[in-house]
Amino acid sequence: MKNRKNTNDNQKAGLLPIPDIDIIDLESGASGEASNVSASPEGSAPALSVAKPVKSGKKGPLSHVNIHVVLGLVFLLFIGGIIYKILNFGVLVDLDEIFKDGPGTYEDNFDTILPLFDAEGNPQYRHYGPESTILLLGNAPFADDRDSPDNLANMIREMTGATVYNCSVSGSYLAAGAAELDANANPWDIFNPYWLCSLGMDFPRSFDLDYQTGVAALGEDAPAEAQEVFDTLKSLDFADVDVVVLMYDGSDYLAGHGMYNDGDATDLTQFTGSTEATIELLRFCAPHIRVMVLSPAYAYGLDENGNYISSDIQRYGEDVLSTYVIKQYASCNSRQVTFVDNLYGTINEDQAKDYLTDHLHLNLEGRKKVAQRFVDALNYFSDRDPSRSATESPAP
Repeated sequence: MKNRKNTNDNQKAGLLPIPDIDIIDLESGASGEASNVSASPEGSAPALSVAKPVKSGKKGPLSHVNIHVVLGLVFLLFIGGIIYKILNFGVLVDLDEIFKDGPGTYEDNFDTILPLFDAEGNPQYRHYGPESTILLLGNAPFADDRDSPDNLANMIREMTGATVYNCSVSGSYLAAGAAELDANANPWDIFNPYWLCSLGMDFPRSFDLDYQTGVAALGEDAPAEAQEVFDTLKSLDFADVDVVVLMYDGSDYLAGHGMYNDGDATDLTQFTGSTEATIELLRFCAPHIRVMVLSPAYAYGLDENGNYISSDIQRYGEDVLSTYVIKQYASCNSRQVTFVDNLYGTINEDQAKDYLTDHLHLNLEGRKKVAQRFVDALNYFSDRDPSRSATESPAP
């Protein structure tokens, strides 16, 4: 048996001794002198000196900055920015400050002034004066103060010298209640411009009975001028009429009536459809008549408490008032008839309070502006009328 004790002693004796380690001072060794390697016992491996880094006494400007502190400050700034935005969101603009130098102006509008065109598409330029006959269809703008010199229709008569027939009906609408006339179910439809023109021309049949049925159905609610309008249209010869003018205010918008029907451009239940249907009827039955459409002037919307609100904000039906006007402009363009933009070109939101008696109706100054704009459009081509003498001055 082997002697285990001797074996273990021999193994221990064979181990090399652990060398001593000298620490090198880098500052003192800057002169390039190397430190001596410690002597090791004979027969053992030389001891190596290990350099221990020494921290420099100089520190950078960010050496004491804590990254958590930086992130905290960034977070606080972010939160502060959000709070500032919330506190300043929706602050009302001071309109008095904006308009201290007076109301703004609309340099662009949707006016489209066109003459009458013959069957071949040639323009027929003429001056409309004392020898002319003008038929007015609409609601409040022409109907208010009907017998007063300050009435819009009477102003036009005075300014042009023309014979003017006022067949407007207060409280009526441009959009009809139904596509077909049913005077019992929708009595107000008898005052729609399409049916009024049909009544006057007896086309495609006589509508006398329908009209009287509608008036009877309305009873005490029938407008005071209903019989006068009937008598005027029945006595009027459309062959003698030179111009038919349509002007309806923002009542259709306020009532939430339909605006247009992409599938039927002459849908009488739509604001633009009734416009186009009336133009089409007149073009077919009386192509010699120049048709002119005057858009609604500005009208305020009303909130649930009856307070005035911008009609570019308040919706009752399909859209805001300005969209009704723009769609009507597009309809007139497609039918090549004159369109006078009263919303942007005559009475706009910025100065409406100076020209309205309430949220809708024109005051005297408002009527004057509308009358002047109409006469300007009516005789826009006066200087091209070949029947006028060179010395005769055009209308203002």
